[in-house]
Amino acid sequence: MSLPNTHFGPDSILGMLEKGKKLFFLGIGGVSMNSLAHLSHERGFDVAGYDRTPSSITEKLENNGITVYYDSDASHVENCAAVVYTNAMSADNPEYIRARELGIPCVSRADFLGYLMMDYRRRIGVAGTHGKSTTTGLLDSVFRFAGVESTVMGGAPMKDTGMCDRLGGKEYYAFEACEYMDSFLNFRPTTAILLNVELDHVDYFPDIDALSASCCRFLNLAGDDGYAVVNADDPGTARLRDGIKTNVVTFGRKNPADYSSANEEIGGGFASFDVMHDGKKLARVRLSIPGEHNISNALAAFAACSLNGIGPEEIAGGLSRFSGIGRRMEKIGETARGALIYTDYAHHPSEIRATLKAAGAMKGTKRLRVVFQPHTYSRTAALFDDFTAAFADSAVDEVLLCDIYAAREINTYGVSSADLAGAVAKLGKPAFAAADFEEAADRLAADSEEGDMIIVMGAGDVVKISNMLVGRGGDKQ
Repeated sequence: MSLPNTHFGPDSILGMLEKGKKLFFLGIGGVSMNSLAHLSHERGFDVAGYDRTPSSITEKLENNGITVYYDSDASHVENCAAVVYTNAMSADNPEYIRARELGIPCVSRADFLGYLMMDYRRRIGVAGTHGKSTTTGLLDSVFRFAGVESTVMGGAPMKDTGMCDRLGGKEYYAFEACEYMDSFLNFRPTTAILLNVELDHVDYFPDIDALSASCCRFLNLAGDDGYAVVNADDPGTARLRDGIKTNVVTFGRKNPADYSSANEEIGGGFASFDVMHDGKKLARVRLSIPGEHNISNALAAFAACSLNGIGPEEIAGGLSRFSGIGRRMEKIGETARGALIYTDYAHHPSEIRATLKAAGAMKGTKRLRVVFQPHTYSRTAALFDDFTAAFADSAVDEVLLCDIYAAREINTYGVSSADLAGAVAKLGKPAFAAADFEEAADRLAADSEEGDMIIVMGAGDVVKISNMLVGRGGDKQ
């Protein structure tokens, strides 16, 4: 059973931390948790934490002087001012139980992040069902190109740094605002971006109305002096317009918008376009990340940066130089026969459609093969028909399905990857279920050759297959 979000708020957390500087992080090796620990350490706190297994992330933390424990022990939290935990942590964790016994405040990740961000003047939060990590990375690239003081906390490693975060000055702060368990309602953006709204996290949000209401509340956190930057093309976002009380600024490619694209060109899967504002061309952007869908993400970043005082040419330069983030159409290597291996984080039907469309537009691909690991039973069951159609209607030549990644769930839904493979196959697309990762890697490597593309797709541990495929399959013919 995962732990719930707390909602103490910045002022209450500040009061807790006046009693001491020692913090303990439960799940310190997580993508967001390690960034919080890193930033807290830089802010002068005495930071330590627990995680189950060593990783490259925990190694970096230790190299920065942060103590990481790999065995859970109640004594670790003695004399702590607060314990910060990831929601994925179980309530039976010994450190968590001991902290509660001692009356030590236990603060959820999102609540603590809301406290930390208050030191920054311009706080740009990126929300939406899809595209959050990429758009946060685009903002970071603009900040660096423009040379402004900034700190960034994203949801995936940036390719050029290998880090999920970048700590800098306190003028600009960009962060990924995750909607799961209403985490983003703990944040304090001055500019709130909403990329899109589609039903997801069905284990928490019972329906699209519940998710939409939370997204609207997030936008309104920007306040009377802030901005809600919203997608004019997205039907889910359009439903919220009457409920948004802060200043609305729109971006879009198809419908009228404050910031829009014109003269779009797609070459080899990469987009170029003019950014228009009030009928005037501001700049031309040439993206270095594949996929037509990234035009929309770039427009959102452009609008937010423009509203926060960065010039159009600096924004365009930063967007154009962005090389992407980890596991978003990331090239890993080749099989022994020369097939290109990519990995992608897509785990929602709309993300799958966008990724496969981008892959199909890339030059030189003879065959496109995908191995996909569905993420959580609840999502697979609730969106089963959408997953089926996403693969069946795509340009992919073969789909290989691995067992569903359970994450926090047990299979009370009676759904399986074999069911999904069968449904895709019934619609005429070759689809198969693999018994395990070894079988999947063997099948993909056996007859893939130069000119083919293999995409290893999903949000779980399916990424292991991409490494198994490198150099696999015998000698080149």
